Parts: sequence; C-alpha cells; structure tokens
Amino acid sequence: MRAIWKGAVSFGLVAISVKLYSATEEKDVRFHQVHRSDGGRIRYKKVCEVCGEEVSTADIVKGFDIGGGELVLLDEDDLSHLPLSSSRAVDVLEFVPADQIDPILYAKAYYLEPEPVAVKPYVLLRDALRTGERVAIVKVALRQREQLATLRVRDDVLVLNTMLWPDEVRTPDFGFLEDDVHVRPQELAMAASLIESMSGDFEPADFSDQYRAAVQEVIEAKIAGRETVAAPVIEAPAGKVIDLMAALKASVAQARAGHAEQAEPAPREAAPRKAAARSATKAPAAPAGTAASAGSAAPKKTAAKRALKSVPEPAKKTAPAPEKKAPARRRKTA
Repeated sequence: MRAIWKGAVSFGLVAISVKLYSATEEKDVRFHQVHRSDGGRIRYKKVCEVCGEEVSTADIVKGFDIGGGELVLLDEDDLSHLPLSSSRAVDVLEFVPADQIDPILYAKAYYLEPEPVAVKPYVLLRDALRTGERVAIVKVALRQREQLATLRVRDDVLVLNTMLWPDEVRTPDFGFLEDDVHVRPQELAMAASLIESMSGDFEPADFSDQYRAAVQEVIEAKIAGRETVAAPVIEAPAGKVIDLMAALKASVAQARAGHAEQAEPAPREAAPRKAAARSATKAPAAPAGTAASAGSAAPKKTAAKRALKSVPEPAKKTAPAPEKKAPARRRKTA
C-alpha cells in the first residue's frame, strides 16, 4: 500500500506521527468505451461551450453560480489562504461510546500506521480505546476539505472513518409515514418467528459478489471461445400479497428447510456453474426438427457459441492505377 497522507494524531499534549492508507478498495470489472467497428478507445475532451476550443487543466478555474447567468470565479490562490487548522493533524475532540454513532454517517475508512518513533504512544492510544470501548471523534483536513471522523480499533490497527456532516444526511419524507397502518399481533409474532429462523452470526467471508464473478466468467468464455448455457429467468411474483399470514408461514417453512439443507453434508461433486453467469448470455432456440439430446424428455436449447472477436484489420489501400496519357499530336510539316 502507498501512503496518501502524513500527519499526527494530536490529543492533549500527545502527538503521534502517522501515515494514512486507504483501508478499502472497490473491486469491479472495469470496461472501456470503444468504437464497435474498429475497437478504438473513446476519448472525451474538455471543450468551452462559448468559444468551442479545447481547454487545458491549467486554464480551468472553479465557478460558483449565483443565478441570473453570473458566476463567481475562484482559483487556487483564493482557496489556499482558507483556515484549515487541522491540515496536518488529526485533532481529537472527544471520546464517545461507539454505539452512539449512527452508521449512516460513516463515509470512507483509512488505516493509520505509526512512524517508527511513535509506535509506543500509538499502541498506548490503541489499547486505551479498546479497554474503554470508546471511539475518538476527530477533525482532519483531507484533499483541501475539513472532515469529521472517528478513530477506532480494528485488527490491532487504528482506523480513521471519515463521516458526513449532520446537514449532509437527508430526512426521509415519504407518504406512507403518515398512514395509520394496523399490524395484528399474530402477524407481528409470525414475522418475529421468521426473523428468528433466519438468524445467525455475520461472517463476511460467506458473501461474495456473484454478479462480478458472472461478468468475469462471460469475459473468460469470450476469450476461450467455449460455450455457455442460458438458465431460465425466475420472475418475482407480481401484485400485492393477499394473505400476509400465509406468506409469513411459507417464508418460515422455507427458511427452516434451508437451514436443514445447509446442516447436511454436501455431496462431493463439481460445483455447479453460477446461475448469474449462465443468464448473462442467452442461447437461441433449437430449430424445428432437430433431435433431442440423449436422456432428455424434450429438446433443449442449444448453447450459443461465444468466440473471441478480433479487431478487424483496416483494409489495405491499393496503389492507384497510372493515368493514361493522351497521344501527342503530330505537327504537319510543310
């Protein structure tokens, strides 16, 4: 990992020199926008809508719209003198119980690594936070913006979680909140039974991004030219639930059956292909008159063959044919 910020955690007369690292990363299958016909990358230019010229980064400044078609222009010099007292410090404001912080306020997480000379005070603060079961409320300036954050302990490392300011959290405003909805005690008891039957301990490793894995499998299939099979799409039932108690009872029974199946030892067979990957490509229907595969009661859809599409080579230009010169006219001699 590469440090993105250096500073010091400051509380009281104690200063702990630290480095800041991004604690998380988004893992997604990234695509480029390309021209279908020749595979060329699509690029975007910053063009001024007034003069139509392309503008370089050095000529771009910030503009605040005050209405009526007028802008207030601000450059780096205008913003460089703003007071950021915590520009190189993580200033501890107070220590609070962790359960008093609403998770909706959390934004991004960073690891704090101590400098060699600050290991002992770093460990002291870490152990004190863990023993007291508290988190530190701090202020820090990151990317020219002062942010509220917390310091907490995770895996023996101090983690800084940036937070939203209170006025950045929207207030929910939905019509159903004004409705007088009556829930019967039997329905509430059945819902509680459903929750109990589906309860367990949270293990992050038990979950994975199946869509990302499916997209990656489609890409690999394109590269290898192997066949893929389209799985049937199961649609959710439409319309309102007429009998809420019946739906809750069915959900409880289904959840208990699922737990029972998980408790049984799984047969030692090859893992089935992910359904999401199969549904990523659709197989065309088999033409009429084709024979069904052995052991099948009805003809199945044939798998669509996905071959790697190579970028077409540009057509070779042929040399132009030489122009024919008109025969020279003979002069008449006297």
